[in-house]
Amino acid sequence: MKNVLMLAAVAASLTLSSQAHADGWKDKYKTIRVGVTSAENEKDRIARRAGFTAYLEKELGAKIEIFTAGNYDGVIQALASDQIEFAFLGSSAYAAAYTETNGGVEPLLASQEQDGSTGYYSVVTVRCDSGYKSVNDLKGKVLAFADPDSTSGYAVPYFNLVRQGYDPKTFFSAVPFSGSHETGVMAVLNKQFDAAATYINNETSGIPQRMETKGMIPKGQICRIWQSPEITNGPLTIRKNLPADLIRDVKTVIKAMPEKAPEAFKEMSGGANSTAKGYVDVDHQRYQWIIDMREWLSKQRRQG
Repeated sequence: MKNVLMLAAVAASLTLSSQAHADGWKDKYKTIRVGVTSAENEKDRIARRAGFTAYLEKELGAKIEIFTAGNYDGVIQALASDQIEFAFLGSSAYAAAYTETNGGVEPLLASQEQDGSTGYYSVVTVRCDSGYKSVNDLKGKVLAFADPDSTSGYAVPYFNLVRQGYDPKTFFSAVPFSGSHETGVMAVLNKQFDAAATYINNETSGIPQRMETKGMIPKGQICRIWQSPEITNGPLTIRKNLPADLIRDVKTVIKAMPEKAPEAFKEMSGGANSTAKGYVDVDHQRYQWIIDMREWLSKQRRQG
């Protein structure tokens, strides 16, 4: 009987020790900060993640704070300076964060659509009544890019337009940065820019479609005249210097979100226009081509 009691005590001790180890990160990280880039206005960025925040707080047992910045670089720098723990980034923003931190971040998950695809497309948008039907029609006009660290709003369209024979620096009269995807599209509607680069997931989901659903722009006013090859969906990106069990728990909880909190997942993924299905595991190699493309773009800028 004495031996049985001793074994039971040892087992209980091991269980408590295992549990303390499993939850060890919670002693230091009572608040987890999540970065979100500026694809849309700040109010909507935060509102669309209310359910996500509540879900993570329940599942992780820690307070969740959403971090936003006026541009993509603000979120990248927050990761680099340990001001936030993880962020949802586009492919180019991930590449920038990887370079800025000397490999100090890693991708965990990328979103997957209902049709099984894990990519999206950069598009050039114009007013439907502008008369512009192709990039050729934009010669001498103003094409706005979203942000220097945006994949679909800058890196991919710039790179592919050059490859197709359109040097943005000389073909267009100006190529300003609007600051965000929504701002660029809205400025096209208001005739401040002739065209703007943004993204779509498919025919029913993307920035223009979401803006129509939210009532920000009238339906049928914004048309697409150019589309890129498929872009790999950007990753959920986390700092490598975090405890391994924290990284594991964040990945597990977010990957389970579509099943455990479907409404919150749908709202975070685009609301009524969402065609997202869930998440798939990704690794750094999947984004190496984006890093190479950014290096090419940097070289072009240095050459003037």
